[in-house]
Amino acid sequence: MKNTLLPMVLVLLVGTAYGAAGAESGIIAPGAKLEKLSGGFAFTEGPASDLSGNVFFTDQPNDRIIKWSLDGKLTTFMQPCGRSNGLCFDRQGNLWACADQHNQLWCIDPAGKATVVVKDYGGKLLNGPNDVWVRPDGGLYFTDPFYKRPYWKRGPIEQDREAVYYLSPDRRRLDRVIDDHKQPNGIIGTPDGKKLYVADIGADRTFSYDIQPDGTLKNKSLFCTMGSDGMTIDHRGAIYLTGHGVTVFDRGGRKIEHIAVAEPWTANVCFGGPDHRTLFITASKGFYALRMQVHGVGSQ
Repeated sequence: MKNTLLPMVLVLLVGTAYGAAGAESGIIAPGAKLEKLSGGFAFTEGPASDLSGNVFFTDQPNDRIIKWSLDGKLTTFMQPCGRSNGLCFDRQGNLWACADQHNQLWCIDPAGKATVVVKDYGGKLLNGPNDVWVRPDGGLYFTDPFYKRPYWKRGPIEQDREAVYYLSPDRRRLDRVIDDHKQPNGIIGTPDGKKLYVADIGADRTFSYDIQPDGTLKNKSLFCTMGSDGMTIDHRGAIYLTGHGVTVFDRGGRKIEHIAVAEPWTANVCFGGPDHRTLFITASKGFYALRMQVHGVGSQ
């Protein structure tokens, strides 16, 4: 299950610029530079950190989940993995995966045993689960945009919306909770489980919602005029959006930082490492890290 993949290679990107906001935002560790930990992947996605700080991410076209361990080694955790995309850990150490080969949501236990938890909605095939966030009580939200995949063997799209869904902690109830986005993609919530952020990448907007105990969402509010692929949050409540590098907004929706990444596309981001003060970035063919002053919180 955990065969050695390759050693970690550190490549310092000389001259990486963070812009004027870098000195003001105070989120990047003094003197820190973006490091390329490894490259040569087909397309990296879905980084997620376990409680210890190990980081798991997907090489999506190659159908594998890779683990970066605290000792700096990269190994294959699972292959094949259902063409997993976005990932998120729950508090029991299970890894939730948006396995879009067959448009499913998987739960993978620490030993690597996968269980298909969601495979349809209303008796119809999902579009393709893309990103997932688990709230503190075990309920979870996932986005379901439609990105046609060359490996699909399916008919036309079955769902009438590109939507966001809520799965109850007992896994018995699946509800569509957002149906007015053009193309929902990145998703992250606050560690207290009270607020959810969802990026409508198709409309180039990110919205916030108040989470209700039953999983429903209220008080939709425009957070910023930028969409995102993947997302994360730090302990100060700042939201990290991806696309062309990583763009950071404070909890009020004000842009405070931009981290340039020398890749065509930056897909996703999470905090990890032993103190969760390292920002890990999946970008096209590379896997990157940047030392931070802030740290991650909750499910990453």
